[in-house]
Amino acid sequence: LGKAVSYALNHWNGLAAFLEDGRIEADSNVVERSMKSVALTRKNSLFVGNERVGKSFAVLASLVNTAKLNSVDPEVWLADVLERIISGKVPANRMDTLFPWAWKAEREAIADQERRAA
Repeated sequence: LGKAVSYALNHWNGLAAFLEDGRIEADSNVVERSMKSVALTRKNSLFVGNERVGKSFAVLASLVNTAKLNSVDPEVWLADVLERIISGKVPANRMDTLFPWAWKAEREAIADQERRAA
């Protein structure tokens, strides 16, 4: 029991973070469900070739699932974001505008402006 209490106290800030920030879920069911597709392909990706490719796969899976969690089509989002980065349309200090939630908000604002103009 002492170990359990000590563990809880050592991780208290993380355990109680959802009380301070309403955007944080009290449990991780949403994340666990979104990562189910990754878990299902774990066996196939076990032998990806090397550690670097494995890390790349993990990053890509995280990006795709983050887009899905924000109700953004991952293929459309990634294509647009990569094009903007490669073309230099987005400076390095504005990369935060390319996160799925910010990208979606920008797209919605543009669509609203177009509707008002029509």
